[in-house]
Amino acid sequence: MSQPPSPLPFPTSLCHRCAAPPRYVQTKTSTFILCPLLPSKYPPQPVLACALFRPAEPGNTGA
Repeated sequence: MSQPPSPLPFPTSLCHRCAAPPRYVQTKTSTFILCPLLPSKYPPQPVLACALFRPAEPGNTGA
């Protein structure tokens, strides 16, 4: 798993708090959040609702 960048892109996104866990893909100008559960893989951000969201255990968010 890649470490989340600091500061977090789209800090309100559920992806940062998901047990999936998300993978952060960075280019020179952008940061993408890859979801291992969604067929589209890179959901439009910020994700405010997701049927596959499972909360990560406290202290296991990577942030």
